[in-house]
Amino acid sequence: MIELSQVTYTYPFQQTPAVKEISLTVNKGEVTLVTGASGCGKSTLVRLINGLCPNFFNGTLTGDIRRNGTPGNGKTLQEISADVGTVFQDPELQFFALNVDDEIAFAHEWQGKTREEIQNIVAETAGRLRITHILGSSIHDLSEGQKQKVALGAVLSLRPSIVVLDEPSANLDPESTLELAGLIRDLKKQDIAVLVADHRLYWLKDVVDRIIVMKDGEVAVEGDFSILENPALRETYGLRRHAVTDVRNTLPPVPEEGRLKMKHLTFAYKNAPPLYTDAAFTLPQGVTGIIGDNGTGKTTLARILTGLTRLKLGELSIDGTAIHPKKIMKRAGIILQNTDHQLHMNTVLQEVAMASGIHPKKNRLSKAELLAFLDRFGLKHLAARHPQSLSGGEKQRLVIACGLVRKPDIFILDEPTSGLDGRNMRRIADMIHSAAEGGMSVVVITHDLELLERVCDAALRLPFTSVQKETTND
Repeated sequence: MIELSQVTYTYPFQQTPAVKEISLTVNKGEVTLVTGASGCGKSTLVRLINGLCPNFFNGTLTGDIRRNGTPGNGKTLQEISADVGTVFQDPELQFFALNVDDEIAFAHEWQGKTREEIQNIVAETAGRLRITHILGSSIHDLSEGQKQKVALGAVLSLRPSIVVLDEPSANLDPESTLELAGLIRDLKKQDIAVLVADHRLYWLKDVVDRIIVMKDGEVAVEGDFSILENPALRETYGLRRHAVTDVRNTLPPVPEEGRLKMKHLTFAYKNAPPLYTDAAFTLPQGVTGIIGDNGTGKTTLARILTGLTRLKLGELSIDGTAIHPKKIMKRAGIILQNTDHQLHMNTVLQEVAMASGIHPKKNRLSKAELLAFLDRFGLKHLAARHPQSLSGGEKQRLVIACGLVRKPDIFILDEPTSGLDGRNMRRIADMIHSAAEGGMSVVVITHDLELLERVCDAALRLPFTSVQKETTND
């Protein structure tokens, strides 16, 4: 059970509280969804419940927080973690081991359980989450969705009485998201109190008991799932749609002819079965969605098409001209799923300036031109800010701006709307349309059904079918 009474929290060096006079209760066997636009205070609320605020993120806390009826103010993180299990949006932040088995077993080893007990726990947990097939795998070889499942498994294996899920659907494919919904229903049956902070809403329709919409650190609206059916409310608070259409099976396949052509693509990671064998496909001008379950090689394909992963077996051409593997990177741009991996400079302006001069045959833009370019992405007023100080939505827009300023032939976005609210998702969709209209071949890798419906003209489906493989013999 979670109880917050008149809780206000202010981070160090901030004058405005991140959350203000929040009062809420999540009873045993109840699921509460907290949503709202980016910066509304959801993440701080999660940190207050799991004790990271103020135990790790120093700040000023007033009000009362109780977990299972026990006053929590003054408790250590170790004491709080006995009751509360948390799964973060970026699962890598909570990994301690190098492979799946050790990650699930880690906490149990510290608790002094026997080897047989731990093996049984790992097997049971993997079965519940349907990840038995990746036991023994290196965590670094997993897809983002698979990492999310491992993090969830490690938490649930400890059987906490309170579970907090921070953007749990952000990296999951729709099928895995539905499995997650089923797991949450199971937690309800076990009388576990669950709080979910998420932007994607559709998958929680038959799961949550109550919805809290936050704005500026306060509870703005509260009710059941039906409140999300109001389009004016969703627009006011920057929310996503409460229902989406799954277009994965209705999008037309990529045409046989296109700007980019790949033949005889074969690739496998060390000590792993091939992801692709003698595959062939094309990518046309416009927006193509790469669609497939977690672990089918979507991100690997993106890395091959942009030169981040070396093309060893395969033939790539753009506009009829064969491209040497070493020169692919000059013709392509990619936005990685984790934006922090692509931000290196001290200011937003420096970041886009560096990107504009990467291609040796293209001149760097002037400061005035760069500021005008940033203005197209709603970032001009942030030109002097450090990139790592931006919100998630602002970082995403910045890395997209850095990719587009180079004017690549092919532009790939890997989960560009992961963790974004409805307002920022729609803004990213507009940017994708604009790039395609400018003549680029844009590729979107996403599990976001709402984004797929908004932007994609065609689909490249993974794993490759036998028909796609046979085309290499023509």
